[in-house]
Amino acid sequence: MWREFRDFIIKGNAFQLAIGVVLAIAFGAVVKSLTDDVLMAFIAAVFGKPDFNALAFNVNGTPIHYGRLLTAIVNLLLVGGVLFLVVKAVNRVAPQKDPATDHELLAQIRDELRERPVPAAG
Repeated sequence: MWREFRDFIIKGNAFQLAIGVVLAIAFGAVVKSLTDDVLMAFIAAVFGKPDFNALAFNVNGTPIHYGRLLTAIVNLLLVGGVLFLVVKAVNRVAPQKDPATDHELLAQIRDELRERPVPAAG
């Protein structure tokens, strides 16, 4: 059982998923720093307030913190924009794979079907 588990972790998608999670956490820290330390500072220089969290109004003595919503929306737009630019840059640098033609796909299916064992009758 240990060998099966080891093979699952090493050869399966679990290992690739773990690497992806670690990279996503590291990339998330970079994007958060870019958003908080660079882009929000730029917004502060232009509009005068880097953090809208303190903005609120009261309704019957209950504070409504609409500034938190504004900050979350700005962060979403900034992170989305940065990720869009990163993906575009990676796609530009990464080699593009030519899509297979219908004939090539059918040939691959045929070859894989030939390699399958024939089920026993009965």
